[in-house]
Amino acid sequence: MLERTKTNTSLVELDRAFQYAVTLAWEDLKTPIEPRAIRVEYLSEPGSPVDHLSVWSVRAGGYQDLVCDFWASTSVAHASGASFGNRHSSDKLAANLDFIMKNQGQFTRAADAGRHGLVLLYPPDAKDRAEAATWMKRAQPLGVEASPA
Repeated sequence: MLERTKTNTSLVELDRAFQYAVTLAWEDLKTPIEPRAIRVEYLSEPGSPVDHLSVWSVRAGGYQDLVCDFWASTSVAHASGASFGNRHSSDKLAANLDFIMKNQGQFTRAADAGRHGLVLLYPPDAKDRAEAATWMKRAQPLGVEASPA
């Protein structure tokens, strides 16, 4: 279950924003098999924005499946945006991650946060979904480059 937090991007930690992004897309991530958990991993140097993150589905028996990679920048090796694994697709997750990655300056990170970011989520309940939807509705108008809902 998600903790209750204020619904202003300047008061929300980056990890919480990633939790909201995944929560809002959970229904898309249930196919073909509902995950027991979803994990978001990223690397962030102090004072630098996150350029890449990976979203993983964790199923029974510890089986892990790459849902998507998201790159903020384009290079010869990859395009920017979300790149989904074979069995996964979610326009909602892609749009939510795009919004967060383009507006990273609006989010905080804990002062003692290490380089390696890890967000672990379990199936959200109705309260979690409502909280995430409320936050996103309020956060997007505050964003510099808000994505369409």
